[in-house]
Amino acid sequence: MINVGIYGATGYAGYELLHLLKHHRAARVVFTTSETQAGKSLADVFPGPLDAPLLAFDEAPLGDVDLVFLALPHGVAGPIARKVRAAGVRVVDLSADFRFPSTDEYARWYGNPPPVPELLPAPYGLPEFYRADVQDAMLVANPGCYPTSVLLGLAPLLRARALADPLVIVDSKSGTSGAGRSAKVESHFVEVNESVSPYNIGKVHRHVGEMQQELGRLWGQGTPDVVFSPHLLPLDRGILSTIYVHIHPDWTEQRIRSLYAEAYAGEPFVRLLPAGQLAKIVHTTRTNMCAISLTLVRPGLLIVASSIDNLGKGAAGQAVQNMNVMFGIEETEGLL
Repeated sequence: MINVGIYGATGYAGYELLHLLKHHRAARVVFTTSETQAGKSLADVFPGPLDAPLLAFDEAPLGDVDLVFLALPHGVAGPIARKVRAAGVRVVDLSADFRFPSTDEYARWYGNPPPVPELLPAPYGLPEFYRADVQDAMLVANPGCYPTSVLLGLAPLLRARALADPLVIVDSKSGTSGAGRSAKVESHFVEVNESVSPYNIGKVHRHVGEMQQELGRLWGQGTPDVVFSPHLLPLDRGILSTIYVHIHPDWTEQRIRSLYAEAYAGEPFVRLLPAGQLAKIVHTTRTNMCAISLTLVRPGLLIVASSIDNLGKGAAGQAVQNMNVMFGIEETEGLL
């Protein structure tokens, strides 16, 4: 049995982790924390079917667990990770604090140096690409939600050197839970309902840096130029990324489909949709799946649509998948 703790259980990702682990046959939640709601019961501050006592960070019994999930904001997660690692406990961090091996790149996108540079680099926790790195890791950086959808959507093309142009245009739509549970005017019901709202478009969103870094690793021919336009939808959860790329004109639709089918053969959480079927948010809602559709507009121009659940494969589901890999148990445990 894997004994686990959850830091930040009152956020959307932390609550989703608790929900998933309730159905996990090889894991047991030992403690849950909330720095702002310590001493209370989870059901009192997050109405729903789940309940657990909420501890302050300093009260967490690290000696009783094998792994902790950090469902905390960037800048807050890093120092907790240091303390947890000093206790000999493994970590899956859902913040951005360990996603950039370069301290300069982290500072560029997050405004400050990484809080715990001595723990860098950490494996990037996208098991479909870096399973071997995750398996033996003591600290894993869980990817961002938008980057997960984009990386899974483009990886086969990049690895096959199919891109004819480094420009990657990404139009993403997300449910409002991606903005977190803290009160913000732009994510209030009245602001979001019956509207679609772009934000941080172009090259401003922090996930652009993460996308460019990881796409570059996959491509091996420099850093793709990502233009990113995220939008908020009046939905509670889900992401749909529509990605436009120029590829070499000798790549036919059949060749592209064969490439993706081979790349994701045996991957339990990636589904290549049949020709003519387009990925939708409903394909992946409340799952750890990624659904991908391919549309060759004309020779050389491809549209990839990639759907994930931002709280599933984009956060808590992927974190549980990483835990499963780290402890050598069935990767789908607790996620199907």
